[in-house]
Amino acid sequence: MIKNVWIEEGCVTCGNSESVCPEVFEIDIEKETATVKIVDFSLFEDQIKLAAASCPVSVIKFEEA
Repeated sequence: MIKNVWIEEGCVTCGNSESVCPEVFEIDIEKETATVKIVDFSLFEDQIKLAAASCPVSVIKFEEA
């Protein structure tokens, strides 16, 4: 079960994470920021793992219990 999700330094705000899982990730292109929403990550485990695996700069990280 995923208990924590974060984005490390180096995000290029490409929008991939938000496209894969908008329930968890939010991208602000103008501010060039990516944030993780406070949600029950266990509901979106497959999408979180897909977002992390498909991140072009490998900065999406998660911790499993």
